[in-house]
Amino acid sequence: MSEAGVELSGAEIVIQALIDEGVEYVFGYPGGAVLHIYDALFKRGALKHILVRHEQAAAHAADGYARATGKCGVCLVTSGPGATNAVTGIATAYMDSIPMVVLTGQVPTPFIGSDAFQEVDTVGITRPCVKHNFLVKDVKDLAVTIRKAFFIAMTGRPGPVVVDIPKDVTDPNIKIPYVYPREIRMRSYNPVEKGHLGQIKKAVDLMLAAKRPVFYTGGGVVLGEGSAQLTELVHATGFPITSTLMGLGAVPMTDPQFLGMLGMHGTYEANMAMHETDVLIAVGARFDDRVTGKIEHFCPHAQIIHIDVDPASIAKNVKVDVPIVGQVASVLADLLRLYQERASKSSEPPVAQWWAKIAEWRAVNCLKYDGSGPAIKPQYAVETLYKVTNGELYLASDVGQHQMFAAQFYPFDKPRRWINSGGLGTMGYGLPAAMGAQLAFPEAQVACITGDASILMCIQELATCQQYQLPIKVLLLNNGYMGMVRQWQELFYESRYSHSYVDALPDFVKLSESFGHVGMRIERPEDLEDAMREAFAMKDRFVFMDVIVDPTENVYPMIVAGKGHHEMQLSPSHSDRELA
Repeated sequence: MSEAGVELSGAEIVIQALIDEGVEYVFGYPGGAVLHIYDALFKRGALKHILVRHEQAAAHAADGYARATGKCGVCLVTSGPGATNAVTGIATAYMDSIPMVVLTGQVPTPFIGSDAFQEVDTVGITRPCVKHNFLVKDVKDLAVTIRKAFFIAMTGRPGPVVVDIPKDVTDPNIKIPYVYPREIRMRSYNPVEKGHLGQIKKAVDLMLAAKRPVFYTGGGVVLGEGSAQLTELVHATGFPITSTLMGLGAVPMTDPQFLGMLGMHGTYEANMAMHETDVLIAVGARFDDRVTGKIEHFCPHAQIIHIDVDPASIAKNVKVDVPIVGQVASVLADLLRLYQERASKSSEPPVAQWWAKIAEWRAVNCLKYDGSGPAIKPQYAVETLYKVTNGELYLASDVGQHQMFAAQFYPFDKPRRWINSGGLGTMGYGLPAAMGAQLAFPEAQVACITGDASILMCIQELATCQQYQLPIKVLLLNNGYMGMVRQWQELFYESRYSHSYVDALPDFVKLSESFGHVGMRIERPEDLEDAMREAFAMKDRFVFMDVIVDPTENVYPMIVAGKGHHEMQLSPSHSDRELA
């Protein structure tokens, strides 16, 4: 650490501030407006910089690192196209509340507003998709601004913060005494820590009186480090629990009380329980439209308890009866304590009849699929991945059918193992996010599950993986289509497959080999397990598995637009009699 008061240039202040924040990796791409910073980075040599091949990947890699570790991700890009290329990654992090500090270069302050070379209004462009952003016009403000950026990114409901830095602010010839503030107080920003005990007592009253309770949990449990408290509370109550896509792994998915994911592609038992519940305990979830279905049909019999660190999220989409604002882990701990003080000690669980009904819904086996035929089914590919890896992967996902199959057929028993773009649904996210996770945990097994359309969006990162010798395993479920688009066109557009077929695909084996990696092509179900075991046995190699899957397979169950949880469409493998 630099001694307080030593004179540093703006560029040196940026590097020293990152060091003082405990930053391990910076994901970035140099350009003219940030060359002073890159020169200071080179001279100091104390930070690990990962050179991506596209600024979007810098943001996604920082995001993946943050999701896997719980730390703040950091990326560094230049002005103009560097900043705009990063916007998709910034918006991805914003939608999923991922802590990230994005340092962007800007043209010198005298040129701002003059349409200078590589100038864009970064603050204006990113304002709708950041938790906060700053434009630093004076080197004296640089250290405190970076400190504020990390504080805002990591506290309350996390999110990305952009710090836009004009080139003259990093001028190596202008030096000032360096002071990095340890404490930050912001009058307009004071996140709530503890939940209101009166509201928590009201929640306990509802829970004790419930006949058909359900825990509905989201990514906020993972981000708020509340997994242990939630698991203990679920076991203490005996209540069933379901989760959003972003919350998977907060409670072990193999736990008998876990009903599976809910929502558009959730399980029959989870969605039916949501429709019939009389008390819904929502924890760290934001009632996204992919979860609620048609609002008018959502939980029609329920009184709703909503726990969230962000007061703006409570009652935003759905009216709630007991709002509780506070850090998830703290609120759950208080909720557990008060519940245990008042809960009955009777031998029969108070919700035994409710579980009997849930058992009927479970018996439908809503994830059943037809595994016959010569083609590899994508569901079978994910099941085999789980078997080969013993469920221990850090699994990054792109967006599409493969993402849903992974959520359904790869049960995560630990938080922060499932790394995917939920809110924005960003194709191209998977590979750079896997890079961030692999760098965070070099000895861990990290994989990216992807589709033939998604992988091409950030395929250039194969070069980054080679440069830094990242032993990621890519599982490409190759069906020759934009699979989810094709599914919707089949179901709702009379099979008019308008531009969803991905023509002129590359030979992915040769392509991966051209970057210096191992490539495999797998076409028969009987070859799949051995090939996967061979791939994961190569501990120090990046392996690209091109798995040719059935192009006609769809993701079920499915709730179509305008329908409620009780109006699911199951796969053709089920008969109407099974749902009676």
